[in-house]
Amino acid sequence: MPWNNQSGGGGPWKPGNQGPWGQGPSGGGGGNAPDLEELLRRGQDRLRQSLPGGFVGGKGIALVLVAVAVAWLSSGFYTVLSNEVGLNLVFGRFDKRTTSGLNYNWPYPIGSVTKLGVSDVNSIDIGFVTRTDTRRLGAPTQTEVPEESLMLTGDENIADVKFRVIWNINSEKPEDYAFNVRNPPETVKAVAESSMREIVGRTAIQRILTAERKVIEPAAKELIQKVLDDYKAGVSIQQVQLLSVDPPEQVISAFRDVTAAQQDQDRLRNEAEAYANRVVPEARGASARIVQEAEGYREQTVAEAKGQAARFTQVYDEYRKAPEVTRERMYLETMERVLGGVSKIIIDQNGGQGVVPYLPLGQLDAPRPAASAPQGAR
Repeated sequence: MPWNNQSGGGGPWKPGNQGPWGQGPSGGGGGNAPDLEELLRRGQDRLRQSLPGGFVGGKGIALVLVAVAVAWLSSGFYTVLSNEVGLNLVFGRFDKRTTSGLNYNWPYPIGSVTKLGVSDVNSIDIGFVTRTDTRRLGAPTQTEVPEESLMLTGDENIADVKFRVIWNINSEKPEDYAFNVRNPPETVKAVAESSMREIVGRTAIQRILTAERKVIEPAAKELIQKVLDDYKAGVSIQQVQLLSVDPPEQVISAFRDVTAAQQDQDRLRNEAEAYANRVVPEARGASARIVQEAEGYREQTVAEAKGQAARFTQVYDEYRKAPEVTRERMYLETMERVLGGVSKIIIDQNGGQGVVPYLPLGQLDAPRPAASAPQGAR
């Protein structure tokens, strides 16, 4: 110690002496002044009692330093949950990733750990805000945000688009999420809104309201993911859900009429196509049947003509050999064909000279009506 206790005094200066700052002891007397030397001595006594051996020395200081170092190093152990990934930082610089379980990194201030829930599913609503009143028991209320939902379409109309983006942290590159973007949720929201505006700006409003809704969702997801990958944001887009696509409230009734007319047009077109699909095959079948009948008739007529020509040739050949016989035969065959199915009355030329020319000979061969039964017959 630089000084020891002295009798009658109270340190290196006495009550009548000047203090270390050129002033006398406070209070005007030595009895009431604080004794700095006594305070230091008491501190030494307490330190000797707490250390082994009862004295302050190099060994005791070394033991204290070792205990402090062990406690400091042991504070570097930490636990990562199953849905998390740990990012070890050494002097503020990223070192490595750690998986779930017990891990170690240099303790503060040399090292630090950032834990990210890579398995947690996050969602961002664009075009509206959902609020829950904790003071009242009821369903959450939605508040529209027109500056986010109103978008210009490709045909210079305005559409009110509300959608939701479902995303999570990319488990393969969580360090990009932690260190490359200042505010990842706000970045995802801004990129999603910008991408949706680009897609809606290339599409006519009628297509957005009807058939193109299922096409916009995957297109928006792909475009959002591409922009975030260019930013190296470490975000993985899981799904884009179009919650509602409507015209502005001021003209929504007119657009509903247009949509109804469009649906009627599609219905009539489908009915016409169904009728055409039914009538055209029938017409084609009838046409094919007529063509086949005509071809069959042609083949039949040509064959009959060839047969008649061949028959005439044969008859002519026979006629040249015996003209009289052939003429007689042809006459008899012709009369047989003509008179074969006709009712006839044959009169002998030699014995029929007495027949009256006006006799109705045709009625002789007519069928007689059946005799009617007597009225009293049963």
